[in-house]
Amino acid sequence: MRQKPAPVADLARFDVANRLFFRLYQSSNLMHKNGTRAVSGFGSTTQQWAVLGALARPRVRKDGMSVKELIAFLMVSRQNLAAVLDRLEARGWIEKIKDAADGRARRSRLTVKGTGVWNDMLVAIGDFYEAALADFRDEEQLMLYRLLDRLKDGLGSLSGGEDDTAAQPDED
Repeated sequence: MRQKPAPVADLARFDVANRLFFRLYQSSNLMHKNGTRAVSGFGSTTQQWAVLGALARPRVRKDGMSVKELIAFLMVSRQNLAAVLDRLEARGWIEKIKDAADGRARRSRLTVKGTGVWNDMLVAIGDFYEAALADFRDEEQLMLYRLLDRLKDGLGSLSGGEDDTAAQPDED
């Protein structure tokens, strides 16, 4: 059965939403392409950059993070994360250690070598950020961050509790 056409106002809202999500798609693709180019000299990708950055945060640097914590923080699948962790471990950039609270569980943390690579990458990452955000004032960057955070929350609410990564608080 055919539904009634949507009111013109709804069509206009749909059109804006369609353009917005397409721009996010394009921006994401460009971020991965150009971000990987920015860190390729280190043999890294944007996915590895995200994991290294998560593990380099001061509050997790010593004890690392469990796979479950990384999945929640990065909002990625276990399958995708496992492959990235395996590559980083093979390079000697991260190591798996026993969880102090549960000796059977493992946590991933940066090695000395991984910390050195991360620190070296920070210059390239900073240059990437500066170039990508050159046309944004500080207030605009903060506003965009807040708006994207609200969009992330809205997208997370669509999972209906199927995926608890969306319900995790944003730590950084």
